[in-house]
Amino acid sequence: MDNEKGYTTAEMQKRVDAYIGQFKEGYFSPLSLMARLTEEVGELAREVNHYHGEKPKKASEQEKTIEDELGDLLFVAICFANSLDIDLSESFERSMSKIETRDKNRWTRKDGEGNDHD
Repeated sequence: MDNEKGYTTAEMQKRVDAYIGQFKEGYFSPLSLMARLTEEVGELAREVNHYHGEKPKKASEQEKTIEDELGDLLFVAICFANSLDIDLSESFERSMSKIETRDKNRWTRKDGEGNDHD
């Protein structure tokens, strides 16, 4: 990765907000953002299929990368969160706490513990 800058979620949300804040239109509605998020997931799926699936790119298709599509997806997700005044750090913490509890014994651990698949 060329960019050595690491961003906190708060910094990412602030940077996106500063960008969107330049424009009179502001954030799109939640429904429009959901459509944009779905569109970006589709573009990511297309790239994954080109590189890891059975559908190679045509010679005429523009070169994109999975990394680029993940960045686009992240931008739209941050717009969605900002438009609804959601702190992504708090959202991530709640999700990870839930996953770490619910799924703690779901898969075989490298240390050999927790592989009874409750």
